[in-house]
Amino acid sequence: MIRFLLKGIFRDRQRSLLPVLVATIGVMLTVTLYCWLNGFLNDSIELNARFSTGHVKIMTAPYAGNIDQIPNDLALTGVDSLMKKLKKEFPAMKWQQRIHFGGLIDAPDPAGVTRSQGPAIGIGIDMLSGDHSEIERFNLEKSLRRGKLPAHQGDILISELFSQKLKVNPGDTVTLIGSTMNGSMAMYNYVIAGTIVFGTPGMDQGSVIVDLKDVRDALDMNDAAGEIIGYLPEKYYDDKTAEQVVTRFNLLFPPSGDKYAPVITTLRKQNNLGQMMDQISQVGAFVVLIFVLSMSLVFWNAGLLGGMRRYMEFGTRLAIGEDYSHIYRTMIYEAVLIGIVGSVSGTAVGLLLSLYLQNHGLDLGSMMKNSSILMPSVFHARITAIAFFIGFIPGLFSTVAGTALSGIGIYKRKTAQLFKELEA
Repeated sequence: MIRFLLKGIFRDRQRSLLPVLVATIGVMLTVTLYCWLNGFLNDSIELNARFSTGHVKIMTAPYAGNIDQIPNDLALTGVDSLMKKLKKEFPAMKWQQRIHFGGLIDAPDPAGVTRSQGPAIGIGIDMLSGDHSEIERFNLEKSLRRGKLPAHQGDILISELFSQKLKVNPGDTVTLIGSTMNGSMAMYNYVIAGTIVFGTPGMDQGSVIVDLKDVRDALDMNDAAGEIIGYLPEKYYDDKTAEQVVTRFNLLFPPSGDKYAPVITTLRKQNNLGQMMDQISQVGAFVVLIFVLSMSLVFWNAGLLGGMRRYMEFGTRLAIGEDYSHIYRTMIYEAVLIGIVGSVSGTAVGLLLSLYLQNHGLDLGSMMKNSSILMPSVFHARITAIAFFIGFIPGLFSTVAGTALSGIGIYKRKTAQLFKELEA
C-alpha cells in the first residue's frame, strides 16, 4: 500500500507538488525561526554572562549576600593562588578577575581646583596584561566614541555622557575619591584615555572602566578581587555543564568555618536568568503552535482544492465499490507520506540556513550605528537537538489535520448520483 501511494505521489506532480512545497516551506520557516529565536534569546543571556554573571561566578558568601552594595571589604583574598588552582583543575574554562567599585570622580581645572564632580560606578577588568579577551567581551573597540583604549597604567575609560556632564575630554586628568578595601579613604589620579557608550541610561550617567591593577592600587586590594568569573569552553551557556563545574568546585573547596571562603554559583541562579531561560522553551513552543495552526489552514484549503480536482476520481472509486472509509484512509496515508517528505526536505534546508546564521550571524550594525557595549551588532542562530525534529510537528500534524478536515467531504457524496456524473 505504501509503495503504491508513493508511486502515485511522485508520478502525479499536480497532486503532490503543491502540498510538498507548502510543507517544505513551512517546516523550513519553523526550523529557521526556532533556531534564530533560540540564538537571539541565548545571545541575550550571553550578554549578561559577559558583563555580569559569567557562566559561573566565584565570590565569598557575605559578598554574594550584599552584592548590590559592592562590598569590597568582603572580597576574595589570595586570588592569585586560587586562580592557579582553578586553571589547573578546569583547564578548558576561561577565568577572569573583576572588581566593582563606587566613588566620586573629581575633575579639576588647570589650577588644580575642583571644577566638577559626579558619583561614579566603576569596574576593574584586565586590559593591559596582553590578554584581550575582556576587551572583546565588553565590545570596547566598537563602543569607543572618542580617544583610544587604555595603553598605559593609570588610563581610564569614561562614559561619553558622563564626560560631557563633567566637561572633560580624552587626555584630561580626573581623581577617583572612594574607600579602600580596609575602609580608609582612597584618592587616585587617572588620565582619560577615551569615552564609550554603555547603552543603558543608568550606566551612561556615571560609569568608568579601569585596568584591574590600577583598581587594586587605588583601593588597596592587592591579591584580592570582588569576583572571579568563569566561562565554559562552549560558546553558549549549558546548565548541565555548569552544574558539573559547581559540583567539582565544591569537592575541591568543601564548606569550612571560614565565612570568607570562596563559594560558586551558576548563571541560572543570578539576576532571575533562570526564569528567562525557561521562557526560551515556552516561546519556541508558541512559535511551533502558530505554524501548526497556520499550516493546518493552508492544507485544509489545499485539500479542498485537491478534493475538487479529484472529485471524479473519488466518484469512480466509490462507483466500483470502494468503501468511503478506505478512500478516506488512503488520503490520510498520502498526507502522512507528503508530510514526511516535506518535513525532511524542509528540515534539511532550515538547518542549512540556521548553520549559516550560526557561523556567520546576521550583521545589523547598519541599523545600530550608535551601538553600545551592551548590544551586539551581529546576531546568531543556534542549532540544538530539538531543531532536528521540531519541524516534523507542523510538517506532519498540519498536513494530516488539513487533509482530514477536507476529506470529510468524501462522506457527503451521494452514490445515487455517481452514474449521472460519470455519464456527464
